[in-house]
Amino acid sequence: MPMDTSKPLRRRTTEGTSQTVATVERAADVLVLFADPEARTLGVTEIAEKLALSKAAVHRILASLRLRGLIELDEETRRYSLGLTAMRLGLAYLDRLDVRRLSAPELVSLSRTLSETATLSVRTGHTRVYVDQVTPSREVIMSVTLGVPYPLHAGASSKAFLAFLTEAEIDDYFKTVPLARLTERTLVHEDVLRKDLAAIRRRGYAKSSAERQPGSASVAAPVFDHHGSPAAVISVCGPQERFRGEEKRAAEALLETTARLSAQMGHMT
Repeated sequence: MPMDTSKPLRRRTTEGTSQTVATVERAADVLVLFADPEARTLGVTEIAEKLALSKAAVHRILASLRLRGLIELDEETRRYSLGLTAMRLGLAYLDRLDVRRLSAPELVSLSRTLSETATLSVRTGHTRVYVDQVTPSREVIMSVTLGVPYPLHAGASSKAFLAFLTEAEIDDYFKTVPLARLTERTLVHEDVLRKDLAAIRRRGYAKSSAERQPGSASVAAPVFDHHGSPAAVISVCGPQERFRGEEKRAAEALLETTARLSAQMGHMT
């Protein structure tokens, strides 16, 4: 009479699946260790101690990860670091980040906290455009027009972009773009603008009082990407007279917001 082997086979299959899952989890744990900025390189003993694994198990995991380019070994120091494939995965993730989607809840929170308008701008060459805004529930508010290009020297959001470009990009802007006035308070002298850009870099945000639009005032700060470049700019704006007494509080809340978003975009400070 034939033997019934179905139960042992199922048990072996289940055990094999469990072992595979455990191996994948351990490999993932090893990779995550390298995400710590203070652990750019690790040795086998360090990994084994941190994860409570045997050195033999760590060697097997690292060997597998090396085959796929996720981990690299320095033959001289015998220490491991993230490999090219890991970098490609990270860059692929960062390139798919949608700054408008990430910023949306932050704009709502910022506007609600300060009872002023919060905006998001992106750069298009030598200009920038508003792509989103959230306005507060109060009688007198500031509102912006989405999609209209503005030069990078006029207003807080524009200067927050210009200030954090490379020196070569800033020089190119001054050589290429006429410093036209949008209001009587727009800064149109290169030396004055360069001093203002230096001040913006020192404090981390730009400020404007009727430089782009009469009767309005704002503060603005960049959201940096993983290259350290301004991926977007967030601003808080309101009527000029009312905003005068709110600038400091608005700037503090703004910088907290842009720091969170920059971290999500992969920016390392």
